[in-house]
Amino acid sequence: MNQPRPDTLRNIGIISHIDAGKTTVSERILFYTDEIHRMGEVHDGQATMDWMEQEQQRGITITATCTCCRWQDHWINLIDTPGHIDFTIEVERSLRALDGAVTIFSAVEGVQPQSESVWRQAAHYQVPRLCLINKMDRVGADYRQVLDQIKSRLGGRPALLQIPCGEEGAFTGVIDLLDDELLTFAGDDQGRQVHRHPVPAERQDEAKKARDALIEIAADFDEEVLAAFLEGRPLPAAKVRTALRRGTIAGAIFPVLLGSALRNKGIQPLLDAVCAYLPSPLDLPPVVATLVADGTTISLPSSADGPLAALAFKVVADDGRKLTYLRLYSGQLRPGDAVGNGSTGAQEKVARLFRMHAHKRERLDLAEAGDIVAATGIKDILTGDCLCPPVNLLQLAGLQIPAPVISLAVEPKDIAAREKLLPALEKLQWEDPTFRVHEDAETGQTLLSGMGELHLEVLVQRLTSDFGVDVSTGRPQVVFRESLRKAVTHREIFEREADGKVQFGDIEFCLTPLPRGGGLQLIMAGADGLPLPGTDWEQGLMTSLEQASQGGACAGFPMIDLEVRVTAIRDESGRMTETGLRAAAQKGLIEAARKGGGVLLEPVMQIEITLPVEYSGKVLGGLQQKRGRVEKVQAVGELETIHAQVPLSEMFGYMTELRSATRGRGSFSMEFSHFDDAPAETLKRFGLG
Repeated sequence: MNQPRPDTLRNIGIISHIDAGKTTVSERILFYTDEIHRMGEVHDGQATMDWMEQEQQRGITITATCTCCRWQDHWINLIDTPGHIDFTIEVERSLRALDGAVTIFSAVEGVQPQSESVWRQAAHYQVPRLCLINKMDRVGADYRQVLDQIKSRLGGRPALLQIPCGEEGAFTGVIDLLDDELLTFAGDDQGRQVHRHPVPAERQDEAKKARDALIEIAADFDEEVLAAFLEGRPLPAAKVRTALRRGTIAGAIFPVLLGSALRNKGIQPLLDAVCAYLPSPLDLPPVVATLVADGTTISLPSSADGPLAALAFKVVADDGRKLTYLRLYSGQLRPGDAVGNGSTGAQEKVARLFRMHAHKRERLDLAEAGDIVAATGIKDILTGDCLCPPVNLLQLAGLQIPAPVISLAVEPKDIAAREKLLPALEKLQWEDPTFRVHEDAETGQTLLSGMGELHLEVLVQRLTSDFGVDVSTGRPQVVFRESLRKAVTHREIFEREADGKVQFGDIEFCLTPLPRGGGLQLIMAGADGLPLPGTDWEQGLMTSLEQASQGGACAGFPMIDLEVRVTAIRDESGRMTETGLRAAAQKGLIEAARKGGGVLLEPVMQIEITLPVEYSGKVLGGLQQKRGRVEKVQAVGELETIHAQVPLSEMFGYMTELRSATRGRGSFSMEFSHFDDAPAETLKRFGLG
């Protein structure tokens, strides 16, 4: 069966904080749906979904991995996403393409920082969610605390579908509240067989109370359920499920299940809930597309009969070529089809289509609306582009791409690596929209920018392991500026014989420091009275002065916040030459600047920090230690935004520091603001103190 029916299709993602058990849950799902015949464990580096070498070495998920499986009469496209904040773009683009998600919480740690981040991402794209409270067998497991945190910290309304049988190490199964039965999972067959029992007598009152609470939630979405609940009449489980499904798809409630994936408990009920509560492509509103030609919008229902509209939500460098993951919202796609790119206008042909099983592939002859597939042969495409008919180009809403927050300088170790470095970096940028590469025009350094230290560490490792490029890394240089302490006047006479000709120049300057932000101003005072033969000489003189100012006078940094006024050019003997005058200008400007007393200016960044209110004091104290100047603090609900100015030299590694101070719940962005006086210790380092 290559093509699933749209009503039986479920496009879901697994999202959570790191180490909550996403990949372990995914591994069990594949095992119980008979897609794999042996379960691999994350801690052994053998999980099916963690196929990259770096993932196996580190025991974490780095890239979102797509696979598919069948459960009963449903087809599930499953994406296992990373939990580390450095790889947040993998969650972002996966949620953009998915119809539903399973959010996993640890029963011990509860709602953790990255849990909040992925929850907000899912809410932004209006993705319906189920919740699995995992690790119920661990010491300290408390599902009630997690339910309270879902309400208080995430603003969600949980709908508890099960209560546990046994606590912590004695956890053996769950009581299904709708079917009113106890489910246990035997260990002798790795939990494959679900054993169903009547609810124990001592738990019946507790189960009835929890079931009434569940029906009360369902009553908000169905008038018949509400009437029966108020009258105390019994309700069939199917009727309650229909009401709960309606609330789930609307994003008003979030069904909650319990389990222990590592102990093979609770996964089959989770699969049942995915099929019962999460939407098919047909359950969601039509996607809105924009006609490139005139900017009008059209609605495209999920139908194979409509025009092609496929979102490229992930691009992977595959042996030097692009493997593009597509979510089809409308129309059909076959190998050999000509397609247009709504973003670039380019027209290309799809070479092959695949259904992905982690890094393995299954060839397809047809893909239809609602499905998630991968394609090869499309060269001019990046994340967020829309594939559509070659005529009547369409665009779909893109995705939010966070700006990089940390940079690293790299240089190749040898000539061979130098030739391969830029092509390898380009391929990594295909894959990761949050990874940026640029050359600093002032230092000549090649800078890699990303979402965190781990993000850049993995990318540098991939340069060596995947592309054979050995590089050295280091901190980016801070580029300072120079200015003067006081105004100074200087006359410079240059006379030198070269190639039998005397080069002569006589020039006088007045250098005046300007207020911060004044820039560099070159002025020819009374230019009409200066003995210059023509405009070519004047232009050459101005060029020489500008070049001299860029080279600096004291520490080799460009000079700014300075007025250079040429007050006199003397040619009393008639021997002045253009070369001599330009040489006098360059030498004289440097000598004048040294007489004026050099001062060093450092770049200051404008930063914006978003964090929970309870960590504000600690972060503000850290900013003071960094010579930061706080401009304002704004409170929005439980979050605060701090606006401040901090020297760039103090900001290296700040993301790691901020995450530590806020337990991973803080984020920041920064941009250049201005230059300001460097501290005394920096001046001493450059011999200016």
